[in-house]
Amino acid sequence: MMSECGGEELEKIKKMAHAPYSGHRVGACLITQDGKEYFGFNIENASYSLTICAERVAFVHALLNGERNFKRIYVTDFPCGACLQFMAEFVQDDFEIVVVKDGEEKRFKFRELYPHPFRL
Repeated sequence: MMSECGGEELEKIKKMAHAPYSGHRVGACLITQDGKEYFGFNIENASYSLTICAERVAFVHALLNGERNFKRIYVTDFPCGACLQFMAEFVQDDFEIVVVKDGEEKRFKFRELYPHPFRL
């Protein structure tokens, strides 16, 4: 099944990543409940802790545009723990995470990848 974002589009976004230190490029496409697409890519920094992942860039892009209802995210690698915790602030347990890697799509519900997020 081809993503709403299109595999080629996701690869284009991935190539735009700024990853001069690790060389590990990641692209993401966040889909809202009404079908809008918001893209993101990882942006590394020499002060490595200031690096921001593709998933968070996509979410910030959507949030800046007033979006708050999210359906799924397509990402070219598995999300890190920081991204999953960031997502926990904005998604429901059934939010779908689709990892598009090595020509395959693997689908997960948020709760499968992050069953116990920190919540206040």
